Amino acid sequence: MQPSLPSPHPTEHHRSQRSNWLRAAVLGVDDGLVSTSSLMIGVLAAHASYSTILTTGIAGLVAGALSMAAGEYVSVSSQRDAERTDIDIERRALQNNPKGELAELAAIYQQRGLSKDLSLEVARQLQARDAVGAHARDELGITVATHPNPLQAAIASAIAFAGGSFVPILATLLSKTGENAFVIVVATLIALAISGAIGASIGGGNRFVAGCRVLLGGGIAMAVTALIGHLIGTTL
Repeated sequence: MQPSLPSPHPTEHHRSQRSNWLRAAVLGVDDGLVSTSSLMIGVLAAHASYSTILTTGIAGLVAGALSMAAGEYVSVSSQRDAERTDIDIERRALQNNPKGELAELAAIYQQRGLSKDLSLEVARQLQARDAVGAHARDELGITVATHPNPLQAAIASAIAFAGGSFVPILATLLSKTGENAFVIVVATLIALAISGAIGASIGGGNRFVAGCRVLLGGGIAMAVTALIGHLIGTTL
């Protein structure tokens, strides 16, 4: 009797399958925080009224969320179409030249360290079971875990952007007047650091480094926008 293979380790929790929606969500939150707060601080530095500042923030939230959703959907759809095209090419190649594709697959396994005979046997068994899937995975690097979902990315981006944009808007509402730029800046920077740390935690990265990275980028963006708004406000 052959010994049974051990079951998959229960403590191994991989995160790469989260890459598509995680990237869209983290990008959406950071973009919502930085772009909306920068817009609001820019018009504030130009000495706009409280209602104008608040209207700018709300308009930025709506426009940005819709733009992010549309952009993500188009971008990820293009990626998915490209992957489907590559898979169709492999499917036709398997139909027209199965022996050549078998040799190609075996060569890939041999390059990874398997012996020539074992590589050929592995390729033969995998190609017999799911030829297109084997070639998509090992030749093209396309798997179910990394296959893009346009609708998922679009929804995640829109919700995340709206959530990020709501922070400076809420800070403005709580500050009662449009003159308190300090509240907007501090609330945005804190939210940026938290979002960066959460994104790194979900993805398995360094939370401190990720938090500092988005904190620095957001701070620079707000400072530049405030400077431009001040210059425009004093010249017009």
